[in-house]
Amino acid sequence: MSLARIVATVGGIGRLRPAPGTWGSAAAVILGLAIDRFLGFPGLAVATAIAVAAGFWATRMLLHGRPGEDPGEIVIDELAGQWIALLFPSAAFWQRDIPDWAFVAWPGWVAAFLFFRLFDIWKPGPIGRADRRGDPAGVMIDDLWAGIFAGLATIVAAGIAHGILMR
Repeated sequence: MSLARIVATVGGIGRLRPAPGTWGSAAAVILGLAIDRFLGFPGLAVATAIAVAAGFWATRMLLHGRPGEDPGEIVIDELAGQWIALLFPSAAFWQRDIPDWAFVAWPGWVAAFLFFRLFDIWKPGPIGRADRRGDPAGVMIDDLWAGIFAGLATIVAAGIAHGILMR
């Protein structure tokens, strides 16, 4: 197996069935929470940047000469997008110097996971436009947008839950 395929399938996770994208997102949450636990928000931010760069490289390598393809086994895009979604609650707790937030504030990562899957499947606005590009970059970009949307939705949901509902 080539290095590009190992990266693109996140070590073979993309071969799990059914719903390889959901498996990739679930694995991303577990890995992302572990990174956050041991390295904090800065570590997760660096890991996310590396995943994004590696994802663009791996998808370009695997899909060279195959326009329009987005094989389900490629889940590095889900990992990168899911980590972007996790960056939002991670940053919020890091700013407040709350370590181990994943254990005490589990709705944060659960919401990030659920919102990411929603936006990755639904593909509203720029997510759908990126998905329709039909090139290797589009494979990555739609999930990066989904991660941003999911992160923002997670923060809005937290604001509602902790602001309006807690009164």
